[in-house]
Amino acid sequence: MTDWISDPKVSRAVKLLKQQAVIAYPTESVWGLGCDPWSREAVEKLLHLKKRSVTKGLILIAADSAQLKPFLKGLAPEQLARFHTPQKKPTTWLVSNNGVAPEWISGGHDTLALRVTNHPLASALCSLFGGPLVSTSANPQAHPAATSAEQVIEYFAQALDFVTPGAVGGAAKPSEIRYLASGDVVREG
Repeated sequence: MTDWISDPKVSRAVKLLKQQAVIAYPTESVWGLGCDPWSREAVEKLLHLKKRSVTKGLILIAADSAQLKPFLKGLAPEQLARFHTPQKKPTTWLVSNNGVAPEWISGGHDTLALRVTNHPLASALCSLFGGPLVSTSANPQAHPAATSAEQVIEYFAQALDFVTPGAVGGAAKPSEIRYLASGDVVREG
């Protein structure tokens, strides 16, 4: 198994992320596009690449739940327990938006999409970056999500700042999306 934390290409990707770059990297089931969620410039570049409206909101991924702690403040104990309970498949939780996330991440919604990733490379990116990253499928709107680095390059050519090495994980579908408060499924995974 590759030690992504010490991989020089992953270190380079993190350096670029800290300079408002948009990168592509593998996730549990598809390739993702990511950037610094606190950089409006980087998020706008990412949205432009995808031809995606800011009003849709974006997912934040993290290496562990501690990186998402600011976004979890104010949640009921049973919601926190549900969030911290390991799931059988990658799960993105829609949590009550407590106002910590910038509007360019929340899309102005009253929920925020959060996931602790179990993909080793994506997790290493978040660990080395020191916090959560934007994670959205690597595809222009209305096109299938990229499942290989080659497909990412076909979609975005030289418009991306960096494409990491690696391959998608073993999940057959993108992450399941569920409301944290109710457990209701929005998108099956």
